[in-house]
Amino acid sequence: MRTNVRRAAVALAAVSALALTACEPAAGSDDGAGGAGKGKPTASPTKPVTPSKPATPSKSPDKGSSGGGDGSSPDPDYAVFPCSTYDVKFTASLAEPTTSSYLLKITNKSGKPCKVLGHPIVTFGDLDGAATERGKAPGIEEALRLKPGESAYAGLMGGANDGKGKTVNSIAMTMNTESDLEQKPLKASTPGLYVSPDKNSVTAWMSNAEDALSL
Repeated sequence: MRTNVRRAAVALAAVSALALTACEPAAGSDDGAGGAGKGKPTASPTKPVTPSKPATPSKSPDKGSSGGGDGSSPDPDYAVFPCSTYDVKFTASLAEPTTSSYLLKITNKSGKPCKVLGHPIVTFGDLDGAATERGKAPGIEEALRLKPGESAYAGLMGGANDGKGKTVNSIAMTMNTESDLEQKPLKASTPGLYVSPDKNSVTAWMSNAEDALSL
């Protein structure tokens, strides 16, 4: 009798031990404090995505651009300044003696283009005042652009001898630069030029002599 009880007790203890062992987490399992188990694959942590550095635009223009590789503007008139008397040489030639008309000519003697603005500013020898502007000049955006060696023309008219004016033998010219740039007046000989106080005038600069004298 006692032997049967003892055997039953031993068997019950063995079953209890097996049940307790089954309930305990296996060493190295996910549920244990030891971290991820060796036998079960785990997902790798997602690597943070570093935003890519934005592409730096090239300083060089497209092949079709007319700009230089130094970042200069493709606009051909970029940094083209108004012509001053330091940029040009000046001449005056008699065109019509009856009306004391002279053809004024400037030629770009500098090594760079310049813009010819408005009308020439013409004074008559020792007379006070300047020639009256005749006709409308183009705006600065449409102004004549002179390359080195190119010329522009203007027509100067002293007027018919009406007995009210005076005769002068020279004129002086400065350029319109739309600024306070100081210029050295360019002089030209005009023997016997009669200047009427009411009829004298000068045209805007033009690209050819014919237009300058016909206006």
